[in-house]
Amino acid sequence: MSVFTAVVDAGSFVGAVEGLRMSKAAVSRHVDALERRLGVRLLQRTTRRLSLTEEGRIFYQRAREVLAALDDAESEVSSRTQEPSGLVRVNAPLTFGILYLAPLWAAFMEAHPQVELDITLNDRVVDLVDEGYDLAVRIGDIPSSALISRKLVSTRMLLCATPRYLERHGTPLHPHDLAQHRVLAYTNWSDRDEWHFEGPDSKVSVRTHARSQTNNGDTCRAIALGHGGIILQPSFMLHEDLRSGALVELMPEYRAAEIGVYAVYPTRKQLPLKVRRLVDYLVECFKDVSWERERPARTR
Repeated sequence: MSVFTAVVDAGSFVGAVEGLRMSKAAVSRHVDALERRLGVRLLQRTTRRLSLTEEGRIFYQRAREVLAALDDAESEVSSRTQEPSGLVRVNAPLTFGILYLAPLWAAFMEAHPQVELDITLNDRVVDLVDEGYDLAVRIGDIPSSALISRKLVSTRMLLCATPRYLERHGTPLHPHDLAQHRVLAYTNWSDRDEWHFEGPDSKVSVRTHARSQTNNGDTCRAIALGHGGIILQPSFMLHEDLRSGALVELMPEYRAAEIGVYAVYPTRKQLPLKVRRLVDYLVECFKDVSWERERPARTR
């Protein structure tokens, strides 16, 4: 399983050789033996590319989970008597980092006095390896890669506007009505102009025409609160505005995506204890969070 996942992560047999410290022939023999044992083909091989079969995709995901569990068990046992120390470089999205992560750092540092934190907030996707980060918090789908991720919490994307905007411009009753409204686009989403919903009968997509666009969710929210248009933003950002009535959720029967918030780090092999403790701490902090109820509590 280790060899197979290494081949998939590297994208080729040759690419996996260096990390595994095995010959290409040995790598190929391991994968062939695994396919014979399972009785299915896991990889489609051509002279130009390597791709997963459907069975290979399923087995790859499960194999990574199994290998991760083994690494976790080994690390937990070996680190029980150790004290984490050293610098941890963390990257997180701006708004989420201010609202929900900033209140948590002090308690972690109090519990681990030998750990130092270097925290950077921005909304771009950083390259953890090239830029030297130990850990990143990311919101949205995590693409298949050599990076390891642990889910912290989920957040719903909500369609909202102010009551005054709706009085002036009317209330959309179907996602297709959004094409005629002022919408405020968040440019960091991959489908920033096309918004997707799942309704009572089927999935619906609508091509919107943004009155304004920005790479910052707080700016979208501020313009919406100024009656400037309709936004599609995460519940962790909007739930207090909805509670106060400053914003109104539109078409709740048409649900937009529910997305995950993840702790992401470069590798699980020989993961430094300081990073492991921080990831475990964040998982614990967010385990009972509901954006409609409260912010995460500080834990020790």
